[in-house]
Amino acid sequence: MSVNLHELPNGFRIVTEAMPGLASASIGIWIMAGGRHERGEQNGIAHFLEHMAFKGTKKRSALQIAEAIEDVGGYINAYTSREMTAYYARVLEADVPLAMDVVADIVLNPIFDAGEIEVERGVILQEIGQALDTPDDIVFDWLQEVAFPDQPLGRTILGDEARVAAFSRDDLKRFVKEHYGPGQMILSAAGSVDHDEIVRMAEGLFGHLPALPEREALVPARFASGERHEVKALEQAHFALALEGPNYRDPEIYTAQIFATAFGGGMSSRLFQEVREKRGLCYTIFAQAGAFEDTGLTTIYAGTSAEQLGDLARLTWDELARSASDMTAQEVARARAQMKAGLLMGLESPSSRAERLARLIAIWGRVPPLDETVAMIDAVTTGDVRAHAGRLVSDAGAAMTLYGPVEGAPRLDALRLPAVA
Repeated sequence: MSVNLHELPNGFRIVTEAMPGLASASIGIWIMAGGRHERGEQNGIAHFLEHMAFKGTKKRSALQIAEAIEDVGGYINAYTSREMTAYYARVLEADVPLAMDVVADIVLNPIFDAGEIEVERGVILQEIGQALDTPDDIVFDWLQEVAFPDQPLGRTILGDEARVAAFSRDDLKRFVKEHYGPGQMILSAAGSVDHDEIVRMAEGLFGHLPALPEREALVPARFASGERHEVKALEQAHFALALEGPNYRDPEIYTAQIFATAFGGGMSSRLFQEVREKRGLCYTIFAQAGAFEDTGLTTIYAGTSAEQLGDLARLTWDELARSASDMTAQEVARARAQMKAGLLMGLESPSSRAERLARLIAIWGRVPPLDETVAMIDAVTTGDVRAHAGRLVSDAGAAMTLYGPVEGAPRLDALRLPAVA
């Protein structure tokens, strides 16, 4: 398997990886424009724009977009994150040119029909309502807001109902004009693909785009410790904790990910064993490490009963504190193995591989060799993981959100009091 990278004169980047033996390919456009690039009055518009891309172009109706891919047995979708928007398809080898054309069409030529805007506005308002009715989703939106208050990084990707209700066709076109330039786009393809052919098609589809003026710098992330308790008559109390971590260019990100995996990444993890298996305090509990351009978060989530919430929260913090001194070499080795296996298994999917290529190009401007990434994982020691846990407990900012029957829940300051013998 070989990775090839090419940049057009206008800054549009193309990265491909051929996967011999596959009969299909995944291809998409990753655009470095997400929720974090919105101004306050634009909150939710990147996600709205993602929806509208499928609602008709200059040469295809919404139905024709869907039929073009599904008539050949393919799949097309999109997502919006805080720092990216992606439009992608998976098709058989013979249909790669079709997928290229359709994906380019929805990205470059949406017509933003007034009637379709109103239809999709209703869909998105329903999506917002559904999120509000999904406690283990909304608690993470609130956690992001508490961790990064009054900042683009802290705002919900969906936006709030009032803003979504007010977006106009001109608002959508303005966001495209500001952020959908060739220098902000990465075309990534993996599977049964030919690099030279992909480049040739990309030149025809994207080579004419004019470069955008340099964008304003992102508002720097400022982590703020705090908490939010939302009382509601739910069956379960939802607990989410965030601790400030490294950004995705910081070498410590590998340590953060290994720690999160060992601490709460699977059934053998410390949290799962101590909180669920030994104490029976919850059904679901996990930890994960995520990262952005200039900051990161280690997050912990659990759902439990109102009566057990206090014990669960205190035990979670106590285990976090203990891990700074007694995380074992066996736990770290298991987490390293899980990370490497997850990475390698993911590479068996052309969709996962295409996304990984795009993200690495966005972060590093290159695709580091796989053995380089594995070496970074293997280089993390037990001492590194313990030191990282110590920084999380002692130095990192902390944010907490609780939702449901949480009237008697402990405050964050009380959790952080030393309680480990």
